[in-house]
Amino acid sequence: MTLIPRLRAEWFADAAEARREILAGIVVALALIPEAIGFSIISGVDPRVGLYASVAIAIIISLVGGRPAMISAATAAVAVVVTPLVRDHGVQYLFAATILMGLIQICAGLLRLDLLMQFVSRSVITGFVNALAILIFLAQLPQLIGVSWHSYAMVAGGLAIIYLLPRLTRAVPSPLVAILVLAGISIALHLPVRTVGDMGRLPEGLPSLAWPNVPLTFETLRIILPFSLTMAAVGLLESMMTAQIVDDMTDTDSDKRRECVGQGGANIAAALVGGMGGCAMIGQSVINVTSGGRKRLSTFTAGAFLLFLLAVLGPVVGRIPMPALVAVMVMVSIGTFSWNSIPNLRRHPPTSSIVMVATVAVVVATRDLAQGVLVGVLLSGIFFAGKVRRMFAVERTQASADAPIVYRVSGQIFFASVDRFARAFAAESGRPVTIDVTAAHFWDISAIGALDKIVARLRRDGSHVDVIGYNRASADLVDRFALHDKTGFQLGVVPH
Repeated sequence: MTLIPRLRAEWFADAAEARREILAGIVVALALIPEAIGFSIISGVDPRVGLYASVAIAIIISLVGGRPAMISAATAAVAVVVTPLVRDHGVQYLFAATILMGLIQICAGLLRLDLLMQFVSRSVITGFVNALAILIFLAQLPQLIGVSWHSYAMVAGGLAIIYLLPRLTRAVPSPLVAILVLAGISIALHLPVRTVGDMGRLPEGLPSLAWPNVPLTFETLRIILPFSLTMAAVGLLESMMTAQIVDDMTDTDSDKRRECVGQGGANIAAALVGGMGGCAMIGQSVINVTSGGRKRLSTFTAGAFLLFLLAVLGPVVGRIPMPALVAVMVMVSIGTFSWNSIPNLRRHPPTSSIVMVATVAVVVATRDLAQGVLVGVLLSGIFFAGKVRRMFAVERTQASADAPIVYRVSGQIFFASVDRFARAFAAESGRPVTIDVTAAHFWDISAIGALDKIVARLRRDGSHVDVIGYNRASADLVDRFALHDKTGFQLGVVPH
């Protein structure tokens, strides 16, 4: 694909599509403000740090990322990691750690660590989505506690607009209409509701480039490296998971290697303009996609319009009622949750349901997406190994009383199945034994060690043992790691 057609395919094809992308980006920009301020508060830094990060990350990732329409900005997953760093060493060390975080992510992309996503099962992804939906909803509760009835009425009105307006027209994203209508009502009637300005002081003017004011020493590296590694891992994990979710929502593919590198570049840019680290945001990505965003233009618009709001319309933005944004985020939590996963608990295999529920439980309990996904992946691996370890059989036959005893092995022999494999062979009291492994595959040194022990045990009992039928891969492992005789591999019958 040549340059111009590729740019049109990634950004917008016609005027109607451009309009839809821009409107979706505007909705996202408005939803990013309270989130970025809240994450700044979590980290113990000025609200400008989160807001400038969201601007820089969204704009840069729209240019270099691998998943069009996915929104990246300052996130809670990264914010909670850096709180001790800011508390003990100050915000300048946060900027330095964010630059190193970006460099690590670029290296991860070049090393193709994105391929690790292949080991994340569908059950883990479903649990990840459901946990995020629950966390997004729980994050709105502080805005609904200790408030006047006006706030509840505005949230209800916002949800009504969001869900009913699309039945009349889809020309304008309903979340945007809800925010504008509720903001107009709140300002006109001077309603006693919380506003965006109550979350924290909005920045005035544009961010400026600056290198972190820290000494370039090994001591600085010792301080920031643990935080940078954790931020990089958490950021890439959440970004890769969110990219998969957006892939499913839009029925398109993404370049996850490019996304890893793009995330690194975006975080470096964020630090250089005085911002914290970030990654993909499933909530804002869902807002973008449900508002019609499919291309890079929506992501770019989100960052650019957020910058415009902060630099030009700061006082107006500060008067946006929080109930309007709460209504949007409640819509996101409802739309994000995989509701069919509830009846699927009975239809799906018990192991899949356990993995999904465990992922949700750990994420919600710890507020740590990485821990939940790690638990889900470990459980998936354990259940898979338990299933595969039973996928072999050993059949004992003897054509006549004088004929050798033949053990025919079929299936997969690896570390999880070696105990059952070894118990399948009985003592043969000196009778000749042939072990036929034509239909079997030996995967690792544990399997080779088990075969070694079986052959040694039978020979100690006085049996003459031949092992026949190795495939080439199994024979190579035997030749390299067996403690007894080697195969001298030839196609056909191979003695052990």
